[in-house]
Amino acid sequence: MKKLFMPALLVAALFAVSPASAQKKVTPGSEKAASQSYALQPQLSTLGWVGKKVTGQHNGNVQFKDGTVLVRGSQIVGGTFVVDMNSLKVEDIKEQEYNGKLVGHLRSEDFFSIDKNPTSTFKITSVTPLKGDANGNNATVAGDLTIKGITQKITFPAKVGVKGGVASASGTATIDRTKFDIKYGSKSFFESIGDKAIMDEFTMSFNVIAKK
Repeated sequence: MKKLFMPALLVAALFAVSPASAQKKVTPGSEKAASQSYALQPQLSTLGWVGKKVTGQHNGNVQFKDGTVLVRGSQIVGGTFVVDMNSLKVEDIKEQEYNGKLVGHLRSEDFFSIDKNPTSTFKITSVTPLKGDANGNNATVAGDLTIKGITQKITFPAKVGVKGGVASASGTATIDRTKFDIKYGSKSFFESIGDKAIMDEFTMSFNVIAKK
């Protein structure tokens, strides 16, 4: 009888699972699927800028050098992008001499100090759902932006998606240049500058394409 009792006790112990543990749910993110790295397509991606001043504005573009977009399932979850600052162009000035002067000034220590800082980078730290955006954006992107060797956290709305092995993101980010030690013409630092003032904030409009 004793011989039969011990195996029976062992079987009972193995099957004595509480209802709570049997119905335990896996919370989202507790078992993360592996992220896939999609390669940025610089030739298909664009990055434009607009800077405003009291008397008007200027616009242009810079080119992505390289980058990756991290995808989990059908969601963009991260990414790192490198911008070639040497590709900086001004588009609104057609006169070659004036165009060259402005590009030269933007390349100088007064602005982006491109000779010392030939690249800028942006690293995504989070992508969260966004609903009810009037411009059709479906996510809020947060990340670390590095300009002139200075890193600051920024957030902006964007339209993101993944389909057929292609990840895409588009939107406009507003950046306070003074946080990156770009103070030239800023009324925040030079109060008497008058109508020569340049706005502290400029915008970067992007359209990013990455492929699996």
